[in-house]
Amino acid sequence: FHSVCARWLRRYGHSIGLDSSFTIYDSSEQAILMKEVLLDMNLDTTRFKPRGFLSVISGWKNKLISPRQAMDNARYSIEKDQAKAYMRYQEKLVANRALDFDDILGKAVEMLTEDSELRERFQSRLKYLSVDEYQDVNPVQYELIRLLAPPHNNVCAVGDDDQSIYAFRGADISILLRFEEDFPDARLIRLEQNYRSTEYILEAANKVVAHNQGRKRKTLW
Repeated sequence: FHSVCARWLRRYGHSIGLDSSFTIYDSSEQAILMKEVLLDMNLDTTRFKPRGFLSVISGWKNKLISPRQAMDNARYSIEKDQAKAYMRYQEKLVANRALDFDDILGKAVEMLTEDSELRERFQSRLKYLSVDEYQDVNPVQYELIRLLAPPHNNVCAVGDDDQSIYAFRGADISILLRFEEDFPDARLIRLEQNYRSTEYILEAANKVVAHNQGRKRKTLW
């Protein structure tokens, strides 16, 4: 997702006012910038950790929640501080002509949503979409798929609901579970033959994962 969206933004991002020479901040650069934000807000950075604020902001970005929406939804003091920091952090990124890792996807969604001509051009070119590790897809990635799939709707998604362990990074297993609702003509193929483990191990694994809630039925052998 990130590599292809970064290429698109370099080439077409001008449609949403993005400089093609933008910088992509790594985690250390993000932390330095957030520390500046917190100091500007007169918050003690030994108590209010920059990376903690960045984690919350990343969660918002993965759900396509803007700084203004975060501010409007804030109820408690810490939430208001986080939303305010989010707004100032984005302002500093813009001033520095920079994006963070999450912005790459969010800006691509913004570009494809606002530029209908570009979106239709991409849709006509991308007749087939293949998405691996579909159990790890988050809402912003899903929105990209939703924007690009029509009119062909030829989407091949490979994933395992029993391996969904990245909710803390924004993954939403419900996206995999409702795939047939999103694409009613979909065909479900269960890959149940296992080449890695013995039958003894698979029997034990099947009994454990059978207790998982929200999963598609399958039995490895």
